[in-house]
Amino acid sequence: MTTTPAPRALLQAMFHAAVEAAQPSHCVPPHLPPVPKGRLIVIGAGKASAAMAQAVEQHWPGPLSGLVVTRYGYAVPCARIDIVEASHPVPDAAGMAAARRMLDLVANLQPDDTVLCLISGGGSSLLALPLDGITLADKQALNRALLASGATIGEMNCVRRHLSAIKGGRLAAACHPAQVITLAISDVPGDKLGDIASGPTVGDATSCADALAIVRRYGLVLPDSIQEALESGRGESVKPADPRLARTRTTLIATPQLALEAAASVARAAGVTPYILGDSLEGEARDVGTVMAGIARQTALRGQPFPAPCVLLSGGETTVTVRGNGRGGRNVEFLLALGIALEGQEGIHALAGDTDGVDGQEDIAGAYLAPDTLRRAWALGIHPRDSLDNNDGHGFFQALGDSVITGPTLTNVNDFRAILIT
Repeated sequence: MTTTPAPRALLQAMFHAAVEAAQPSHCVPPHLPPVPKGRLIVIGAGKASAAMAQAVEQHWPGPLSGLVVTRYGYAVPCARIDIVEASHPVPDAAGMAAARRMLDLVANLQPDDTVLCLISGGGSSLLALPLDGITLADKQALNRALLASGATIGEMNCVRRHLSAIKGGRLAAACHPAQVITLAISDVPGDKLGDIASGPTVGDATSCADALAIVRRYGLVLPDSIQEALESGRGESVKPADPRLARTRTTLIATPQLALEAAASVARAAGVTPYILGDSLEGEARDVGTVMAGIARQTALRGQPFPAPCVLLSGGETTVTVRGNGRGGRNVEFLLALGIALEGQEGIHALAGDTDGVDGQEDIAGAYLAPDTLRRAWALGIHPRDSLDNNDGHGFFQALGDSVITGPTLTNVNDFRAILIT
């Protein structure tokens, strides 16, 4: 007879399994290319890039050299590949210097050379090299505005691609005529290659006009240098049919779906039936939380659309339009809205977290929600709706001791959400 673990322990075990399934040590080795006639140059960017580089070093049979840039605190030891740490989600000078070094590293390659590019979520910020005439301060201001605007990750990365000297296919073009093989860990809805780290080695079908339309849609005020680059077309990206991309290939080695399936296996082993509702859910985090509450309540009270015990799993990347003075964080905002809508409904527990260990700009992965969460908050004098209106989900769950803190996970397959109905 299967003994079901306590709700919190089961949800944490599922989250751990989701993160573990996307670890570079598992995902990278099966996809390494044959040893080339020429050199192997390893480059990359993202929260998982250092761990990916380490996996390459441990399994590569020949000589290699390279450079990858990862988030502060996400470096791991490598002997032959230089690891640089930089800022995320707002870029800094360290990321800009690393991007310049990377372009220098791939200059003057030959047809027999191979570039192995290791890409994961976070690369848009970490691999920051503005177009000529655009300053780092301009890019930082734009990034902050985009992060607070409620724009989707696809919209944000469309704008970023058209203001970069290295993203939107430009890095692959710089490697020509060498072969470019990209191994990517997806953190974006739909696993769209151009949106993972803003597609430095992927041709981009969007235009400067598309980027301008996004800027206008969200009422963003741009520095003059950025406005000029978009309006003049000077920021146009490298297109998919560009001959410099003819020898490029991209392989997805870990995805949100893979992580959800790993979590589902943990649930089944505990005697709980998992239902994966989608790996690419988007929208305002609080709205998604409210809708999910309706589904969870119907399941708990009426056995529709699923009989309990079950767990509703989903992934993707919601957004938070920051209007209050809180610290944002889409997973904690989702959970807080979910809890408010559930009104303490018995038998429903939830955990939501970012698989990279960072929800928003906080070194906190997410949080845990229980049927007594609202009651405990009121007892502390915390008003849940006030916290939600202030975009202060992190403050809310920290005060209750219900934050989920993992530290750097060394991977990133986007958000993980699990609602357990017992």
